[in-house]
Amino acid sequence: MNKIFLYIVFLLSPPQIHSQILPQNISIFILAGQSNMAGRGGVYNDTSKNIIVWDSVIPPESRSNPSILRLTANLEWEKAKEPLHADIDVNKTNGVGPGMSFANRVVNRFGKVGLVPCSIGGTKLSQWQKGEFLYEETVKRAKAAVASGGGSYQAVLWYQGESDTDDMVDASDYKKRLVKFFNDLRSDLQHPNLPIIQVALATGTGPYLGAVRKAQLETDLENVHCVDAMGLPLEPDGLHLTTSSQVRLGHMMADAFLAISSSAELFSGLSVLVLFPLFIL
Repeated sequence: MNKIFLYIVFLLSPPQIHSQILPQNISIFILAGQSNMAGRGGVYNDTSKNIIVWDSVIPPESRSNPSILRLTANLEWEKAKEPLHADIDVNKTNGVGPGMSFANRVVNRFGKVGLVPCSIGGTKLSQWQKGEFLYEETVKRAKAAVASGGGSYQAVLWYQGESDTDDMVDASDYKKRLVKFFNDLRSDLQHPNLPIIQVALATGTGPYLGAVRKAQLETDLENVHCVDAMGLPLEPDGLHLTTSSQVRLGHMMADAFLAISSSAELFSGLSVLVLFPLFIL
């Protein structure tokens, strides 16, 4: 009974940032999904030691920038660096993902960017539903990020689905679960039109890749934008994107996000042009 009570209190208590660094006016991007979002670029099997290791190669597009921060597992802001998910996806070896190349592409638009890594390799979409640990942890971390003062959500970057290609039921229910996940996340973050940039799978672990990709490409939700990873080069395991592919994917996601911002600015400008002569009259 006491354990249940403490757990309920924990969920109801507002998340706190533990770091003494409280960045102001930071633009927040949530990174969620499974291994290709966490990043496996440059990860390989060292046969001489029989262990999985990262080659530690960081391309220029993914290097650190003082204006790009990340929220650690302990809810502390620090200067972002690869691997972004090193203390999040702790049971796997992490490498380069799309997050840093994305952030370096958009940082000039915002001045200061805060990345909130939440991805865990090998997870199914059913594990990301409201009430499940991964969903609740993502919401907690996202709320902690804005609690630092003056922060604002800009978008969710979502890349998941390889594990759902194994099972026919998971694949057939994918669209329904995905739509619910996006709607619940927007609702709990109190941002009903929060932009979501999701990735259509490059590959999968099972025979239902086509069904999952179809669901990803046809969510039919407003302000959900899909970029297609199909055709990007893969690591020798045939499942994970290479470092260069992750850089390319980050740029694709950034371009999709920036196109939203540009369209919004253009629409706003057109509104002024239309209303101005009416005001004069």
